[in-house]
Amino acid sequence: MDKRTIRRAARALLGLEQLRPGQDEAIRSVLAGQDTLAVMPTGWGKSAIYQISAARLSGPTVVVSPLIALQRDQVESIAAEVGGAAQVNSAIRQSERRQAFADLAAGELEFLFLAPEQLANPETLAKVAEARPSLFVVDEAHCVSEWGHDFRPDYLRLGQAVEALGHPTVLALTATASPPVRLAIVERLGCASRG
Repeated sequence: MDKRTIRRAARALLGLEQLRPGQDEAIRSVLAGQDTLAVMPTGWGKSAIYQISAARLSGPTVVVSPLIALQRDQVESIAAEVGGAAQVNSAIRQSERRQAFADLAAGELEFLFLAPEQLANPETLAKVAEARPSLFVVDEAHCVSEWGHDFRPDYLRLGQAVEALGHPTVLALTATASPPVRLAIVERLGCASRG
């Protein structure tokens, strides 16, 4: 997809008149089926990368996000033009969880937001795998390395989840990552070993 087409999509889907440096390149990389790490400042529009990409890919998008409040904000902010969104985490009712997975299975959900711990649940992983996601987004990807052991150990197992899902295209997003942390993100998510 060329820059002009991506910019038209950004305008039509999100009302963005222009993209920031790095967004266009990351979107083109994802749409080419390449696992991608995007390091951009907070507020720079990292969510626009996966929303525009998802609109051009067939199959749902899984977004791994560490904070329930952040998941809720993202679900509420996603425009209807981009597709339906739901969250599955410890704060939602069982009926909401069942509905989210029913919508995912029916192809009525474009975005499913999960905490990394949810993907450690074999039942959740199986339901997500059945939906055959085309894009696997890891928000706050620095947690895979920088804080992985102390902060959220389940971030360290996301590479296994990616493989269990058939290795959909991976998009790792973070606002901060030194070169060693970037390397760890790529390695732990299995991006470097993708054939």
